[in-house]
Amino acid sequence: MYDLMIIGGGPAAIAAGVYAGRKKIKTILITEALGGQSIVSDQIENWIGTPKISGWELAQNLEKHLKEYKDEVLVVEGERVVSVARREKTFRATTERGAHFDARYLLVASGSRRKKLGVPGEKEYDGKGVAYCSTCDAPLFRGKDVAVVGGGNAGAEAVIDLLPYANSVKLLVRSDAMKADAVTRDAVLASPKVEVITNAQVQAIRGGAFVESLEYLDKLNNQVITLPVAGVFVEIGAIPNSEFVKELVTLNERGEIVVDHRTFVAADGIWAAGDVCDSLYKQNNISAGEGVTALLNIYDRLVKGE
Repeated sequence: MYDLMIIGGGPAAIAAGVYAGRKKIKTILITEALGGQSIVSDQIENWIGTPKISGWELAQNLEKHLKEYKDEVLVVEGERVVSVARREKTFRATTERGAHFDARYLLVASGSRRKKLGVPGEKEYDGKGVAYCSTCDAPLFRGKDVAVVGGGNAGAEAVIDLLPYANSVKLLVRSDAMKADAVTRDAVLASPKVEVITNAQVQAIRGGAFVESLEYLDKLNNQVITLPVAGVFVEIGAIPNSEFVKELVTLNERGEIVVDHRTFVAADGIWAAGDVCDSLYKQNNISAGEGVTALLNIYDRLVKGE
């Protein structure tokens, strides 16, 4: 029996794990893989204290730090939790392989997964011109022509993030109009760098070592058009990895776990941190901070014997 079970392997989970180790909390951390979504990023320039680092290097650093506390924190990699059940005053997690783990408290830091276009070239060029975080990767496209896919707020905000860096931005909208809020939409349309292309359905992403072009179907004319671009930002939403705890927590309309300012959910003994919860901004630094916040609250509960 563990005092704490952490589910996840990104910055929120690992930050919580490090603090759990320092607080000598008997902890198990279960994840498919350590590192989080940013592991595929060629270069990260907003991880505080490190001006430039690759996603892979960041993941290695996080893992190394966590495993400094191997005596207190058992790390179980290669397991995907498919369900969590409450058992009187404990929680039992069941993995896809049928393994079971029990703990008094639960921290869900399972992150989210980006919605994908599902077109040829998207997977091949992930991290080689295809990106899913404009805040993280916009500076890498300085002076280049890029495309953004997505007509909602996320797509429009990605365009705004790119404007100080990119030479030009093509915004591809699947419907006949942008669905972003008026203020955000107007900011996009005001820039001479931006061209909005409506009724556009992405067909493929092409290139050599890196992205060189994007093909889309003009649905009005039924023609496939090629855009020469060096980057494609996919901003069609994200799916929180919350399905396995949906019976225990409150989810909002986006499937995010609803938490309070302490990252505590409306269910005794459960906390959530990082991209899986309903925090306003999804950033590595914020996720790490939320993981620490959750852990310190959990520690307070343990000290009080609750």
